[in-house]
Parts: sequence; C-alpha cells; structure tokens
Amino acid sequence: MAFAPVGPEASFFAAVDQHRASLLAALRGGGAERAGGGPRPASSSQVLASIENVIRDIITSLARNEAPAITIDDRSSWENMKFEDSVGLQMVSPCTTRKIKSDSPKSVKNFALILKILSMIYKLVQSNTYTTKRDIYYTDSQLFGNQTVVDSIITDVSCMLKVPRRSLHILSTSKGLIAGNLRYMEEDGTKVYCSCTTAVAVPSNIQGIWNLITDAKFLLIVEKDATFQRLLDDNFCSRMSPCVIVTGKGVPDLNTRLLVKKLWDVFHVPIFTLVDADPHGIEIMCIYKYGSMSMSFEAHNLTVPAIRWLGLLPSDIKRLNIPKDALIPLTKRDQMKLDSILKRPYVTCQPFWRREMEIMADSKMKAEIQALTFLSSDYLSRVYLPNKLKFGGWI
Repeated sequence: MAFAPVGPEASFFAAVDQHRASLLAALRGGGAERAGGGPRPASSSQVLASIENVIRDIITSLARNEAPAITIDDRSSWENMKFEDSVGLQMVSPCTTRKIKSDSPKSVKNFALILKILSMIYKLVQSNTYTTKRDIYYTDSQLFGNQTVVDSIITDVSCMLKVPRRSLHILSTSKGLIAGNLRYMEEDGTKVYCSCTTAVAVPSNIQGIWNLITDAKFLLIVEKDATFQRLLDDNFCSRMSPCVIVTGKGVPDLNTRLLVKKLWDVFHVPIFTLVDADPHGIEIMCIYKYGSMSMSFEAHNLTVPAIRWLGLLPSDIKRLNIPKDALIPLTKRDQMKLDSILKRPYVTCQPFWRREMEIMADSKMKAEIQALTFLSSDYLSRVYLPNKLKFGGWI
C-alpha cells in the first residue's frame, strides 16, 4: 500500500533497487542465510528449570562443604570469538569461562547480586509479569550501586542461561527513534503510524510488534540524534519518501538493534548507515552490522550483515574539499580504537572499509557529519545523501 508523501521519481532509486535485487538474490541462493545457533526464545518452564539447575548446583556445592561458584562464558576475549560473514561475531564453542566465586573478596558481592536477580527473574517468569532493568535497579539502588551493575548482570544471566533477555521477562527502556513510511501494531493492539516529520520512540517490546507495513525503498541508520532531528527538520524523509530512518542516539540499545533486525527480516530493504568519519562512528556501525562482544551469544537475533556504509566516508573529506578547519585531529584513544578495529576478523572481508580506515589513519584526522555544514547548511540532506542514494555511493 502507498504512503504519503511521495518522494522522487521511481528512476531515482534505480541504484537502490538494483542493490536490493542483489541482496534478494543472495538470500535465495543461500549466500546470506543464517547458520543455526544462538539463543532461541525459551518457554517459561525452560527458564524456570534453568534457574533451578543453577541453584541446585550451588546447594550441591554447599553440601560438599565447597564454596559455590557461578560459571559464565568469557565474552571479553577475542579468542572466544569467531566471525561468520552471514552472522557476524559469535562465541566459539566450547569457549573459556570465568568463575564468580562466593569465597573471593573480589567477586562475592557480584555472586550475591546474581542470585538476587535470578530470584527476581524466577518470580517474574512464574507470575508471567514483566519489569524493566531500571525498575530492578530501584528495588534496591543502594545494594546495586548503579544501573550499569544491573545491566551487566542481566546480560551475564542471559548468556549463562542461554536465553534472550525477553525470555527473562526483563524489558529495556528504549532510547532510539524511528520515522518514515512505517506502520505496525503493538502487542496490545495499539496502532502506531510513523511519519516523515515526527519521530516515534522505538518500542520496548520488539518481539511483540506485528502487522508491519511499509513501502520503503531503504532504511537509513543515523548515528546521532542531532543529525536525525536535522534530517527531519530539513524534510529529508519526505523528499526521499518512501523510506525509514532510525537512530539509536549513539551506541545503540538492544531494542533499536532488534528493530533494525526485524525490519530486515520482514522486508529485506537495503539498510545504510550514516555515521561520523571517526573510529567511534565506525564502531557503532560495526555493532549494527556484525554485533558486539558482550552480546555475541545472541548475534543471530541482533546483527544485519547486509548493512552498508553510506557516509560519512573518510575519502569524502578530500573528495568534497571539506575545509581543514572542519576536521579534528585523531586522539591517542582514537588511534587505539582504529588500530583495534583494523585487527578485527570482519575487516578482512571488507577491503573497501579497510581502505577508508587507512585513509583516516594516514591523515590522522577525523570529521563529524556536521562538517558538511561548512559546504552549506543543508548540504547533507539536499545534496550529499540524495547523490549517495542515487548513484550508489555506499560500500
């Protein structure tokens, strides 16, 4: 079905349509099929049984006069990661583990907090109720110390039990935004109509949304909220309609990643990223495309390897004659991040990405998307992005 407003003539999207045809051909040919693996949605009885097994092991240790310990896969080492072009970063099996010991001064508090959160999850699943990570923190903010502790433990528990977070009955508060030609129904039947002029918050229950409808030619992931809002203000979404634009406001939260993945699975439209030409922006793009180490156990549910880098490319800086005054020298931290990315396994299958990062490393300069305003205030929305889309300027 059609959405209003109507954007450019159909011929404008010839390169985008051709790209989509190649993606669909790869899917039909099995080139982009997912290998089996990753945590699958678990039933309530399975989650309860898994928690009971953890507690049973602890009781068994105590009965033997041994100090109980909780074992969790180590997701901090690249040695435990493997890369598949069709999935992204995944954990190897078997992998090295780390023990959270009850008799160690360094880990005893963490051990206790894991048990507390396991007990809360058990009650949630048993009563078929849901809560948020934020609500868990505020049940005893003094005990937990800060929200980051709760977030980390919930991710560890999800990995330990081998189930996605949704199966733990814990929801995340979404920070992402979405706009454009998209409609869907939320789990409770609420109809959501996204528009090209006003952003809608990414839903907190992505698995629950249904009846998704769009005629979008492409989906654009925008790194920063400020850029996302500027594109809306400049009517980019309306002029490039039909399209969908999404932002995770920096490093994307789980729900934004789940939404991008769902839109890809349902519609298989080309997905492009617009990030700063700096190591941090590249890192964010890699998270959407190939995943992160911390969530590598759930890569199959989160990554979209079909994502392409639309901009801002380091090579664009010279090509567009962006003034040196608009550039920023790389810091030591930037250089370390760039070196780290260049060593990652997925860069070997992305020679064009490597070339762009080498351009950045050689110039020792980075640029934010806002650098394009030095050319004109609306250069990004009226010239840069339309030309990139029309002439296939992605890698």
